[in-house]
Amino acid sequence: MANFSRIEVTLLMKETGLVPVFYHPDAEIAKKVVKACYDGGARIFEFTNRGDFAHEVFAVICKYARKEMPSMAMGVGSVIDAPTTALFIQLGADFIVSPLLNEEMAKVCNRRKISWSPGCGTMSEISRAEELGAEVVKIFPGKQVGGPQFVSAIKGPCPWSSIMPTGGVDPSEENLREWFQAGVHCVGMGSKLITKAMITKGNYKALSQKVSETLGTIRKIRDAS
Repeated sequence: MANFSRIEVTLLMKETGLVPVFYHPDAEIAKKVVKACYDGGARIFEFTNRGDFAHEVFAVICKYARKEMPSMAMGVGSVIDAPTTALFIQLGADFIVSPLLNEEMAKVCNRRKISWSPGCGTMSEISRAEELGAEVVKIFPGKQVGGPQFVSAIKGPCPWSSIMPTGGVDPSEENLREWFQAGVHCVGMGSKLITKAMITKGNYKALSQKVSETLGTIRKIRDAS
């Protein structure tokens, strides 16, 4: 059962502005990454369903987060079908993120009042996702779909749309300013935030610092708006 309601997840995304995105087959490394992000101020985390036995890794880190970081919402990304959605919900996922729009996934999430963010690339897809109950819609790949200009174009006729880009987002102030000034709800960030070098060297303090700096940059941009 989820630890956070769909509304609480939506608010956490908005409040922090950042969803760290990460996958690793080693649960111990994944736990350290989640903790480093939490220490840096993150309160929402997306573990991606990218490899064999990813659900087993998620089960371990979700239990760990609930015990050690009860204010961290744990979700799963790269989910593309309803059965896998149900599996991760059973393992405690607070939210589900997908690179595509699959209506059967919406039904599964809505029955359990789980936050669902499908991947969309057109205004029609975004509108359909919202009809199906998506509070926050993912645009993916964010840069290739159209970048911040795409978000601005959507927000014109649909100012109520809450959009989270993933892909094409990096921690630089210039990049973040473009996205947030365009009107995003939050951003998802993977390898640009949690770099391969940090993981290889086990430099989790550097990761915490990077998360903290990124969150500070987002606050600065929002305060200036």
